[in-house]
Amino acid sequence: MKIISSPLELKNYLKNYNCSVGFVPTMGALHEGHISLIKKAKEQNDLVIVSIFLNPTQFLKDEDLDKYPKKDEADKKLCQLSGVDVLFFPHVDDIYAEDEVSVLAPKVRGYVLEGSSRPGHFNGVLTVVIKLLNIVNPTRAYFGKKDAQQLNLISLMVKQFFMSVEIVAVDTVREKDGLALSSRNAYLTPSQREEALKIASSLRNATVMVTRGVLDSKEIISGMREILSPLHIFYVEILNRDFNQLAHIEIGNTIILVEVKVGTTRLLDNIWL
Repeated sequence: MKIISSPLELKNYLKNYNCSVGFVPTMGALHEGHISLIKKAKEQNDLVIVSIFLNPTQFLKDEDLDKYPKKDEADKKLCQLSGVDVLFFPHVDDIYAEDEVSVLAPKVRGYVLEGSSRPGHFNGVLTVVIKLLNIVNPTRAYFGKKDAQQLNLISLMVKQFFMSVEIVAVDTVREKDGLALSSRNAYLTPSQREEALKIASSLRNATVMVTRGVLDSKEIISGMREILSPLHIFYVEILNRDFNQLAHIEIGNTIILVEVKVGTTRLLDNIWL
């Protein structure tokens, strides 16, 4: 595995390859969810590149940038064991300049759900993603379905900016007890982790309701909120794949999304129906 930190060095390195490139952008603190993205990239491409970059522009004031888990050496080892060909490990100064051109999230879809309580967050996400995609110029880039709004906005950016990369959505990986894997799970105390299981429980309950013929969104959301209580709920929403609200479940075109705060930690999850 080759480790590169300079964008220019990576671009020059890739000039030697005329093959399909799979790209997995991450912020580090890698876990089984990231490994699933790497595996999918290896299945579909000749060369696999993983980036580790803790992007400061997507963190708002008073958020957890300084506390975000950093496991650089463990991450490098995990990438090596997973068969990654190139690890792109840039510094902030490699990616950002003082007087920055930035990408703005759409005025509607970028400021609902997570964007509602974190205004400007998705500006930072889209800016760093377009930079990384332009550096790597991959055939395909891999993102998890757990961050469904992020996935939707990145796909929208690629479409509207006429970019040639294929965005591949990969299913959420969960612990045995159902908790969706997230780097932020490391913040949870044992008792908070128990509380966090209400998230998966609420989504399972929604699935059961749908299988029993309950398709009314308000009824399903009400049942989910009951299970999530007394957690601080940012939102529980039922949307279609284009992120428009649905009054009734549409099988094959529905995402049920939830974001809560457990202790001081934001956790989000969803199911695709």
